[in-house]
Amino acid sequence: MITAAKLRARTVKDLATMAKKKKITGWHEMRKDELIRALVNQARAAAARAARRAQANGRVNGKNGNLNGKNGRVNGSVNGKKKTSKQKTTAKKKAVSKSATTKSRRVDKPATKIAKKVRTPHMERRLKQAKAKLAEAKDLSFHCVAENNGHTKDRLVVLVRDPYWLHVHWQLARASVQRVRAAMGQHWHGAKPVLRLYEVTRNGTTSTARRSVRDIEIHGGVVNWYVDVQNPPHSYQIDIGYLTVDNNFFSLATSNVVTTPRAGNGDSFDQNWSEVAKDSDRIFAMSGGFNDSESTDDLKEVLESQVHRTLGEPVVSRFGSGASANGHRDFDFKVDTELIVHGTANPGTHVTLRGEPIRLRSDGTFAVRFTLPDRRHVLPVVAQSQDGVEQRTIVLAVDRNTKVLDPIIREPGG
Repeated sequence: MITAAKLRARTVKDLATMAKKKKITGWHEMRKDELIRALVNQARAAAARAARRAQANGRVNGKNGNLNGKNGRVNGSVNGKKKTSKQKTTAKKKAVSKSATTKSRRVDKPATKIAKKVRTPHMERRLKQAKAKLAEAKDLSFHCVAENNGHTKDRLVVLVRDPYWLHVHWQLARASVQRVRAAMGQHWHGAKPVLRLYEVTRNGTTSTARRSVRDIEIHGGVVNWYVDVQNPPHSYQIDIGYLTVDNNFFSLATSNVVTTPRAGNGDSFDQNWSEVAKDSDRIFAMSGGFNDSESTDDLKEVLESQVHRTLGEPVVSRFGSGASANGHRDFDFKVDTELIVHGTANPGTHVTLRGEPIRLRSDGTFAVRFTLPDRRHVLPVVAQSQDGVEQRTIVLAVDRNTKVLDPIIREPGG
């Protein structure tokens, strides 16, 4: 509340400014006493108006309180009567909404299923190709049956190449693979084709014991494999079959027992079969060829087919009996050819020729020699770096076409 005592302590200029803000008429012509009186009167009038408004608001609020009480009682009664009707309406709306949602879902589900089943012809071809490759890689009889026109007997032959390497060769009938597949049941889908390497020890002169060394994962794209061994001399035997995810092994065939020679410079053989032919009788002996077992015939057949001569006979027997001195000379004339594939790679590189692994020498060089039948030969050579990051492929295409002309027979004295 503005009082006259407080205003007298102010200057004329301050009082004039206050009067201007309060919108007092004629403030600019008033003296100090007049300004004080005008400001005090205006403050009293404002206080009186505020008191009257407060008194009027109190009476209105009292009436409103009574009215709100009556309205509360009335609204409670009305809401109680309408509550049941409102609940019914809400329940009906929820039921309609739920029914619409269910119908929408039932309509959308078939459309989603149809969309998932749609496949383009390109997708179908790719799926068929992928399934065919998987089946070929898993079927150990695939190439054996193809190369022998379906007439294949089960056999697994192991040859000693040097103190640290074995060469495994197999032929398996389709019926044998199907029989193992039926025995494995649902475990077939996760099974892997493997070679199981055993170390053989002799207990006395007749009994032997086998200890599993490791499993080597292979695939159906080849019919032979190189297996590295350690600590010569040792005796080994190999089984071929399928290994399930829970480590159950189903064997298809068992090999002959072989013994590696002691390590030494003179006991190492070259990778290609022409070098093996020079010492084939010794390899035959180290591979158990002279033991009395059922696998001896298979071993001899495989080795003779590779070195192109009968074991136990001189190498010159390959050229016929024309060198005999019995006075009767048959005219025997044969021409054949072999292909030599050689190259270099970084030591430790994994190299394959037609899917079969090639052993590299210590300096990274390699050489493979094999026969070349009459036909077109496509030879992919694949090299993979030791860390598995990079892979390179070189494809060789070789054609052999041999023509034999009619012989010319000259009459005696002609």
